[in-house]
Amino acid sequence: MKTRITELLGVKYPILQGGMAWVAESTLAAAVSEAGGVGLIAGGSAPIDYLREQIRRAKSLTDKPFGVNIMLMSPNAADLAQLVIDENVPVITTGAGNPGQYMSAWNDAGIKVIPVVPSVALAKRMERSGAAAVIAEGTESGGHIGENTTMCLVPQVVDAVEIPVIAAGGIADGRGIAASFMLGAQGVQVGTRFLAAEECQIHPTYKQLVVDAKDTDSIVTGRYTGHPCRNLKTKFSKKLANGENAGTITPEEFEELTVGSLRKAVQDGNLEEGSFLCGAIAGLVKKVQPAEEIIKEMFDEAEKLLGCRNNAG
Repeated sequence: MKTRITELLGVKYPILQGGMAWVAESTLAAAVSEAGGVGLIAGGSAPIDYLREQIRRAKSLTDKPFGVNIMLMSPNAADLAQLVIDENVPVITTGAGNPGQYMSAWNDAGIKVIPVVPSVALAKRMERSGAAAVIAEGTESGGHIGENTTMCLVPQVVDAVEIPVIAAGGIADGRGIAASFMLGAQGVQVGTRFLAAEECQIHPTYKQLVVDAKDTDSIVTGRYTGHPCRNLKTKFSKKLANGENAGTITPEEFEELTVGSLRKAVQDGNLEEGSFLCGAIAGLVKKVQPAEEIIKEMFDEAEKLLGCRNNAG
């Protein structure tokens, strides 16, 4: 499947694995890249030495393109912005802010910069700043979210910019990929489906929650803090949501309760204190599979659907 994204990034399939904090590390990223997509290592707030080690480990596992996700609100964002240049990382995705101050240096280093955007306005600003493409991410995504849906956001961003658009949010099979292309996207970013990849290093409890999830098993918490976040329903997430809705947990108390909660989910499988971030599409994820099998299955289905449409004129 050739698109502007496969040409831009030099890959077989126009798919990026989501840069999920505490989840997206070298093993998963390398597996996705080896399978023909673009794997991502999450920068987050991790120590620079650890991230340097992860980047070098990914290089030892694959000679194909992979990337790093940089959360711009992280305290180490400036150091990580330099690290990806020093380590010759070919692709960067960014979130939680405007990467404008780093764009010139990244572009000079030949890095393909692909910011995640929740709005048309930010997409246009990123294009002016020199982004190679943008990821239009709908509210269906896991983790921190905007309010616009993928179905509404993607075509508006496609119409607003000349650079290629990657769709994200609520995509877990070939139907989602085909729908994204019909909206004008040139590629997709997938996170939740890869939580169930064999190479994903999350705690078995987390992985099983994803596989067992139903269509109604995601919940958004934290809207009153200004940082809404989509999780799987657990005792902990329901406690947060109930306290938020009833006004019995202040925004300050909410922040205290959630500090370190993603790590507790990913590393410990802690159902009492962990935030199991996951997209609303988890109900479509039914089994644990190798990353290569996931990608091939999704694109085989997408190509059949898009081929049927083309054959029908």
